[in-house]
Amino acid sequence: MVIACGALGAHLREIIARRGWQVELHCLPALLHNRPSQITIHAERIARRALARGHRVALAYSDCGTYGALDELCSRLGLRRLPGLHCYDVLAGPSRVRELFDAEPGTYVLTDYLVRSFQRTVVAGLGLDEHPELWPEYFRHYRRVVWLAQDRSAALQTEAEQVAAMFGLPLTVVETGTGRLEQELRRLVEDCAGLCAENAAGTTLSAHIPVGPAGVGPAGVGPAPGGGV
Repeated sequence: MVIACGALGAHLREIIARRGWQVELHCLPALLHNRPSQITIHAERIARRALARGHRVALAYSDCGTYGALDELCSRLGLRRLPGLHCYDVLAGPSRVRELFDAEPGTYVLTDYLVRSFQRTVVAGLGLDEHPELWPEYFRHYRRVVWLAQDRSAALQTEAEQVAAMFGLPLTVVETGTGRLEQELRRLVEDCAGLCAENAAGTTLSAHIPVGPAGVGPAGVGPAPGGGV
């Protein structure tokens, strides 16, 4: 089972389908990022159920603000996770992300998911729809908006510019694609397959992948019926 952040769900489903991997993907709500301590709690609950059924489990999460809690979970349960501090490292590479923040510490980073869902995940998620006067309290220290673009379509470019306009800040676009994410996901799948072969010869590696568009939690990304590794 691959337990993933819902913000990566669409990209992960596309990669898995294109690769023909028999992997089940279980996406947790992306809004858990507003309460990172909850990520580990939810991931552990699902992982333990999968392990009890004899499945191999990996986490399509970086540290994601858990301050080592996901690493501790991986250590206890024998899991693997994506590298890095956050998904920005996976999408753009840690050195590239470091350069962005070294050049301007007051950088607000967007991904395709955040561009599409900004009103729901950020504005409503932080209560700014009801209390717009709090916007300066959250964002006054930012100096630019950087969009790490996985798919720089004209429509998404317009949406990213609209988000930057809400900040009153310039937009910088860094095209990342999904190549690094695919590479790291492949490593997770292969690591799981290797462990399965070593420790349970003849046992099928399993994971839970939602193929449908919506479902769990307010992030609008969650598990749906599907089949796989």
